[in-house]
This record gives sequence, C-alpha cells and structure tokens, in this order.
Amino acid sequence: MSNDTKIEDYEREPVPQHLRKSWLSMAFVWIAIGIDLSAMFLGAQLGAGMSIGDSLTAVIVGSAILGMIGAVCAYVGAKTGLSTAMISRFLFGNQGALIVSVILGISSLGWFGVQVGFFASNFQTALNELWGWHWSLWVLSIIGGLLMMSTAIWGYRAIEKLSVWSVPLLVVFIIIALVMALNGDGGSTVWAPFEGEAVPMGTAISLVIGIFILGTALSPDIARWAKTPKHAVTAAFIGFFVGNSFMTIIAIFLSRTMDSDDLTGILLTLGLGIPAIIVLTLAQWTTNTNNLYSAGLGFSVVFKRVPKSVITIIAGLIATALACFGIYDRFMTFLTYITMLVAPLGGIYTAEYLLVNKKRFSFDGLDSNRSWIPRSIVVWVIATFFGFMTTMAPDGLGWFQVTQVPALDSFLMAFILQAIIGKWVVKKG
Repeated sequence: MSNDTKIEDYEREPVPQHLRKSWLSMAFVWIAIGIDLSAMFLGAQLGAGMSIGDSLTAVIVGSAILGMIGAVCAYVGAKTGLSTAMISRFLFGNQGALIVSVILGISSLGWFGVQVGFFASNFQTALNELWGWHWSLWVLSIIGGLLMMSTAIWGYRAIEKLSVWSVPLLVVFIIIALVMALNGDGGSTVWAPFEGEAVPMGTAISLVIGIFILGTALSPDIARWAKTPKHAVTAAFIGFFVGNSFMTIIAIFLSRTMDSDDLTGILLTLGLGIPAIIVLTLAQWTTNTNNLYSAGLGFSVVFKRVPKSVITIIAGLIATALACFGIYDRFMTFLTYITMLVAPLGGIYTAEYLLVNKKRFSFDGLDSNRSWIPRSIVVWVIATFFGFMTTMAPDGLGWFQVTQVPALDSFLMAFILQAIIGKWVVKKG
C-alpha cells in the first residue's frame, strides 16, 4: 500500500468497500467523542438538581433517544459512503451544497476553537495546582490546538486509532476516581434524598439530548467508513448511547460525592495528579479532533482543488490563533446561531433517503446534478426558523416550546416537511 493510499480520506467520493471498518472500532470513535468535560458539567447540574434515581433515568432516556437519531443518520452515511457535506449535494444541488458546506465548516471550526480555549483554561489550572507552573493561556492553546490538529489532518483512520487506545484508558482512570470518591467521607451523600425544587424530568432529558444532538446530524462523516449499514447503525446507537451517558452518569455520582462540577479539580483533590492531566488531555483531544475533521470535510466540498490535509491545517491554525486571543468567547452567540443551521440537515437527508427518493443518492450522477434544489432549501429555512422560535431569549425568539431542545425541534420539523413536500413533488412530477 502506497503512502498516498494510507493518507487518502475520500472526502469527495465514497469510501471504498475494502477499507470499511467494523462496528466496534467505530463505536469507540463515537464513545471517545462523547467523553468530554461538557458532559461532566451536565452531570453535575443534574446531580445537584434531582434525586439520584431521576437523574440516572433522564440520562438513560435522553441518551437512548440520541442513539436512535444517530443510528438513522448513520444509516444514510453508510449507504452512500459519503460525508455530510457531500450528501448535501443530493439535497440542495451542486451550488446549494456549497452554502451548506461553508456553514458546516464554520460551525465545526468555531466549536474547535472554543474547545481549544476550554482545554487551555483547564490545563492551566491543573499545572498551577500540581506543580505551581504558571503557563499562559496562549501557549497552552497552541499546544492543545496542534495536538488536536495532528489526528484530524491524517483523517478518520488516525482518529480511530486514537479512540481505540484512549477510551479504555479514560474509562479506567475515571472509574478509579469514582471508586476513591465513593470510599471517602462523601460516599454516603450519593444516595441521600433530594431536597429542594427538582429539575423537571422533561427538562433534564432535553439537556441530555441537547449536549450531543448536533453530532447526530454529522454522523455520516464517520458512518461512511462502516462495512455495512448494520455495522453503522449498531456503532452509532452504542456510541451515542454509551458516549453520551458514561461521563454524565459518572459526573452525577462524583458531583454528589465531592460537591463539585470540576472534573480536573476532583481528580486533583483525590490525589490523582497525573491521571488528571491524562484525562483532561485525552477527553478534549478525542472530542475536538472530530470538530476539525468535520470542518475539513465541509470545506473540502467548497475548495475542490485543495487537498483536505492542507485545508485542515489552515483551518486548524486559524481557529487556534483566534483561541489564543480569546476571540471565540465573544462569538458564542454567533456560533449558537450558525450551529442551529446544522441541526435540520439530518432531518432533511434522512427523510429524503428513507421516505422520498433514495435513488437520487447516486454518486455516479452527482456531477450532472442540478445547481439548486429549491424544495430542500425552503425546508431548511423553515426548519431553522422553527428552531429559533423555540429557542429561549435572548438567543432566540422564545415564542413556544416543543421538545425543549431547539436543535431537536428543527431536526424533527425538517424531517416532517421534507417527507411531505418531497412526496408531493415526486407525485406531481
């Protein structure tokens, strides 16, 4: 096998069948993406606001819903062998897909920058408390950005290798921390009755879904590497269910035991200094490298003559530079808006493939595809606006609520509209 074949990521064509992966290795990738520090904060929030039984129920139900949505989206990715950005060409036309791909790229790149800054802040605290080192945020941002870029540049197979050996290590260290915490003085507080005004179950479930819902829409970026659709569906359900629930459940127990929502701080308090550094690094690395990977796939559809590795390097350097100056902290609202545009895409392509016309998803005829497909664009605009209507102020209009997860609202609205309008257009035509 040549070096060119080894680094080929098939960003603009279907992944060859002989290179496809089994469900287990893909499940590790999704689990690794789900194990991050944001899940820790969510678990602490649920642990502090609900009884232990109710909080665990919310996590399991919400993660199961995510698993089902992710499995459906992954099915389309496995059948086509294409990334989310490439699939958009079937739905929006060759020119319309350029807009979609730019939005996918900016959204993923934006969150990469945010996570780099988040990593640097937590790492700075860990170094200071462990050894009294006072490293600047911009130095740590550069280190973190370059580290997370390294696997994204080489593509899916590098991310897979990172996930397969890092997930067991993360699980071992986090479980050790949990056992040590439960054996301490605070272990008895875990099962103590909850007092006060509890978080409503519906709200709790919606928070669990909301933390990972956008990842389901981007499932084809990984699922295109599956041996069969069955492998993709199995990996996605297990990956989203376990990946989304594991860290959150651990956090519920740790937060109730240690009365803290800071994973790094908890590990340091328990005397797990080096494990704290390893967990912090791997948890953010495995999650954030996928953000840059998806960004590279999105921009590859726009810049067709530029190798994906070059696109990924440039995008990663830009995002890291902005993270060094803390600029992304001022753009969180902007990122929230543009990310809302991504959620409906999953509903559009799954409805089109499953209910309207799967025959149009043929790579061979893609270059002769229409420039614009108005009906999908109309559905996209309506579903996105619907999501803003259900988003609470000040980020949204807050007119009403449906599932309490605006991204899920827009996903479901897009699915319904695409199915109805698509069937009507096909029947009329």
